[in-house]
Amino acid sequence: MARPLPNTDSPAAIRARRWAVGGTVLGLAVAVFAWAPAAWLASTCAAMTHERLLLADARGSVWNGSARVILSPGAGGKDASELPERLGWKLRPAWVDGGLGLRLTLDQSCCVAPDSPLTLRLGTSRMTLRLPDATPERPWIRWPASWLAGLGTPWNTVAPDGLLAFSAQGFVVDAQDKTVKVRGIAQVELRDFSSRLSQLSPLGSYRMNLIGGAEPQLMLRTDQGPLQLSGQGHLGARPQFRGEATPAPGSEAALANLLNIIGRREGARSIISVG
Repeated sequence: MARPLPNTDSPAAIRARRWAVGGTVLGLAVAVFAWAPAAWLASTCAAMTHERLLLADARGSVWNGSARVILSPGAGGKDASELPERLGWKLRPAWVDGGLGLRLTLDQSCCVAPDSPLTLRLGTSRMTLRLPDATPERPWIRWPASWLAGLGTPWNTVAPDGLLAFSAQGFVVDAQDKTVKVRGIAQVELRDFSSRLSQLSPLGSYRMNLIGGAEPQLMLRTDQGPLQLSGQGHLGARPQFRGEATPAPGSEAALANLLNIIGRREGARSIISVG
């Protein structure tokens, strides 16, 4: 006598089908998560920056890949500039400050300090970003200032040359709900800056500090050079910055064109105002 067919509508059969479907979906999700192509990261980066920062010829995966890094004026822009070498990255899940997070390590032999990861702690309503500690003498990142010309006006007119150096000490950005808190110091230096708008070379070396606090402060100062830059401002609900550029005695004529581009002229000075 033939055995009766199993009841496919029984509770046990329904549970088995649910487990099978759930296992398949979970397996597919894990596979996509583990093998997500680097091109996805490139598309996201382009969309978030309105095509100003491009990861071209992206290879590998979101977790371990590389790309040519290009600055662009945006969609349809003709100017673009590229870093001298491909930028590699390694992104790993990590336990950060007592919670689940990510660790990102950049790899670029010409320009990025090795084994200097930044970390991101993730939560349901909180995100904490921590930059790697580095000193101005041994910065985290050193990129050519000429790269900025790819952003278009006014950078392509100024045609900057020199070195951009990024460093930080205890710099943490903590975003919780609608509140953002910043701790520590981040610093950007423009070293041995020159421009095709002036025959003086170099024009100087400068540093911009972002100092954490209830209202993070911006401080611009000149280390050396005939073009003197200074200013201060703050970040917050309404970011503001006020500064000025002045020529050192005897360099007024040589810096006139550049001062006209930098800001609004007031006699020998050029006033810089943002926000």
